[in-house]
This record gives sequence, structure tokens and C-alpha cells, in this order.
Amino acid sequence: PQFAAFPLVHQQKGVHLLKNYYRKYLTIASEYGTGFILEAPTWRASADWGEKLGYSEEAVCQANKDSIALLDTLRKEFVDSGSKDIVISGNIGPRGDGYVAKDKMSSDEAEQYHLKQISVFSDETNADMVSALTINYVEEAIGIVRAAQSKQIPVVISFTLETDGVLPSGQRLKDAIEEVDGCTNSGPIYYMLNCAHPTHFASLLKESRDEAWTKRILGIRANASKMSHAELDECETLDDGSPPELGEEYADLK
Repeated sequence: PQFAAFPLVHQQKGVHLLKNYYRKYLTIASEYGTGFILEAPTWRASADWGEKLGYSEEAVCQANKDSIALLDTLRKEFVDSGSKDIVISGNIGPRGDGYVAKDKMSSDEAEQYHLKQISVFSDETNADMVSALTINYVEEAIGIVRAAQSKQIPVVISFTLETDGVLPSGQRLKDAIEEVDGCTNSGPIYYMLNCAHPTHFASLLKESRDEAWTKRILGIRANASKMSHAELDECETLDDGSPPELGEEYADLK
């Protein structure tokens, strides 16, 4: 419900599903000798979304702690078997709709809203960093970074883009990254793009490959679907695009 995965950590079947999901990717990382970021299923585990799901403030905090504890168990399992460089990230989602930039907060409001979840990650768990995904306007990104800075935990900001390569707020990606960096003393350890198909931003990144702002982007979690956010919202069935084509487009981004 509400695109929330965190309720799974309190269900026996859900824990089994999550562990199997993560183990597949941890096994691939181990086979190829690469590092791996374990991203917590906590994208919706913040106050407003928790309330919509019937969770008290205390229950939301506990869900965040239990999610990281689950990942810590998996990390120990794979480190004991020889894997290295496994990092745990507390995942943060937008306060509102990830695809629509409405009811926007100021950066101060965003800092206060996200501070509680970030504080749980930094003070009460073994999370190594926090990552904010599907952020669609710059004020929320700035607030998240400042909250993480106040807790001295590394933070990643991942913006989502429309089919024309701009944020749902209408701001250019270049301007968004430069504004966040300018307001936070280059606070994010890096930036990412997520919930957008490579065809929505590939030409932009290639055209700007020698500019400083593109070098701040170190991660992509693309949609397989080429549909716009509005089209996806209206879909009654999952559009999974073409996985082979997506793989080729990922490779072309290098």
C-alpha cells in the first residue's frame, strides 16, 4: 500500500521475501568482487506516510530501526563468507508524491520533517549513510542534506526527471545540482538519478559530460518504462519496458 515496503519487515513472509531479494544481488557482487550498497526498504517510512498507513510515530521509528537491523544481519552473513565493502544506506523518500512537485516545503521545513528519520538512522542503527530517492524539487533536497549534515551522516541526493530531462518542478538538472551544492557547501557525497528512463536524460549527460555538475552524478536507478510520470500514474498494468534494451542503454551511459 502507498508504495511502502517497510511493513514487510514485520511480517514473516515479508522478511523472507526481502532477504531473498537482497541475497540475489549480494551474491552477484560477491562473485564479481565489487562493493555493494544495501538500501533499506524505508522509502515510505517517514511521519506522513506512516500515518496514512496507520502507523504511530513510534511504530515508524521502530520500522526504520528494524529495517536496518535486517540489512545488518545480511551484511554480516556475506562478510563472514568473504564479501567486502558492503555499505548500509537508510533510504529516504519525498514527503509528497515523488512524481508531482506540489505542496512544496521550504528548505527549513524539509529539514525539520526529514530530521526525525535521519536521526533514527544516525543515532540508533548501524546505517553508514542515507540516500534520498525520487526527489523532485530543490528545497526538499537542501533540507534533507542539512538534516544529514546536522547528524554528521553522509548523504546522497537522487533526483527524478521528466521525459524532457528536467525535474518535475520545471528546474533544469544542472541548476538543481548547483543550487543544492551552493546552499550546503557541496554537502551530498554524490548525486543520482532514479525513476526515469535513460532516453529521458542520456543526451543531456552526454552533451554536458565535461561540465563539473555531471561529474557529481555517480549513480543511476532507471525505470525500465519509457512512459512519463503522468502516464505511469494512469497505468493499470505494470509497464516493464524492454530489459535487454535497458541494459544496453545503461552501458551506453558510460
